[in-house]
Amino acid sequence: MIYAELISIGDELLIGQVVNTNAPWISRQLNTAGFAVKQITVVSDNENEIISALDSARQRVDVILITGGLGPTKDDLTKIVLCKYFNTHLVFDPQAYKDIESIFKARGREVTATNRTQAELPASCIPIYNKNGTAPGMWFNDNGKIFVSMPGVPFEMESMVTDFVIPKLRQELKTTPVIHKTILTQGIGESYLSDMIAEWENNLPSHLKLAYLPAAGMVRLRLTGMGEVDNLEEEMNLQLTTLKKIITPYIYGEGEETLASIIGKLLCDKGKTVATAESCTGGYIAHLITSVPGSSDYFLGSIVSYSNDIKIQELGVSSDTLLRKGAVSEEVAIQMAEGIRKKFKTDYAISTTGIAGPSGGSEEKPVGTVWIAVADEKSTITKKFLLGTNRSRVIQVASETALNQLRKLIIQQI
Repeated sequence: MIYAELISIGDELLIGQVVNTNAPWISRQLNTAGFAVKQITVVSDNENEIISALDSARQRVDVILITGGLGPTKDDLTKIVLCKYFNTHLVFDPQAYKDIESIFKARGREVTATNRTQAELPASCIPIYNKNGTAPGMWFNDNGKIFVSMPGVPFEMESMVTDFVIPKLRQELKTTPVIHKTILTQGIGESYLSDMIAEWENNLPSHLKLAYLPAAGMVRLRLTGMGEVDNLEEEMNLQLTTLKKIITPYIYGEGEETLASIIGKLLCDKGKTVATAESCTGGYIAHLITSVPGSSDYFLGSIVSYSNDIKIQELGVSSDTLLRKGAVSEEVAIQMAEGIRKKFKTDYAISTTGIAGPSGGSEEKPVGTVWIAVADEKSTITKKFLLGTNRSRVIQVASETALNQLRKLIIQQI
């Protein structure tokens, strides 16, 4: 196995002003390509800290990928530090300058003297030209170690990794084949899953490993195959076939699918539509649905009926039902779902009503109580869930659970 380390440079990362999304993205690309990330390091815009991180990384790994600090301003130190580290000097690169000129021309601007300096690169590096920005990347080979420096701007860095870095790493280094296959589950906790599949998991061969990846309202099961094994992917598929038979009721998808994208495909395939009536989830279900490109083909809209008056006026919920049963009840969830379906003339509807907390609960209806209803023209199905006391988690889990209830109704698994 060939090991890599990621070094992210920037004070903004350390103070939490910017979230370091580059590191997990690069890690996924490396892992898919057969490289193992051993460590992720974040350092400040400080010469001594950067050099110390480089020295430490080369003791652990063979590939060091660096992001950040390549801009034109005085706080961007990476290029100067790398010149010192590799005992080299800056030289003007005509191709890099041509790329910069093209970008400025497309924006109707002239290249400034400051931006011209971005075309100066360490003499000992292999340039990685940047088609999406003004900062080129740099590839160094130093005593058997590979150092790659790239911009911190994600869409600039990502194209470099995809188009240049990964192909060149594969060309220069022999990697161990790695295959990942992921099963997506909803409606069952991590420990319950573990108990259900314990015998299957215990019988996996040594070159196959299972990982549990829990998130709000779901658990991903990732099976990883590694090594020079004949028919590795075929073997993994056979193992997953057995696994699926054990946990069929809880599986909603595979790979990088989301419940929202799966529902979108189901609705498009059937030529059907959906609307949502949300109380405790506050529009989060609608947000998940509309995060999928093309959702306007099947999602007609939503009403966030946070108050009882809106439930009555907009959804036709009975004031008598609210008085007798309360807003958090099976009856209200049913009337909300049927009301939004009728109002928006959709084929399907989702409703949620509950207590997200942290206050508002009672002994009969504790915080985390959520009623979810899904409806079509033939029936309305409701279910009560107890989702804990963390407000944001209740909203997330309730929303994902509601989507899964709709998926089951569409494919008639309920």
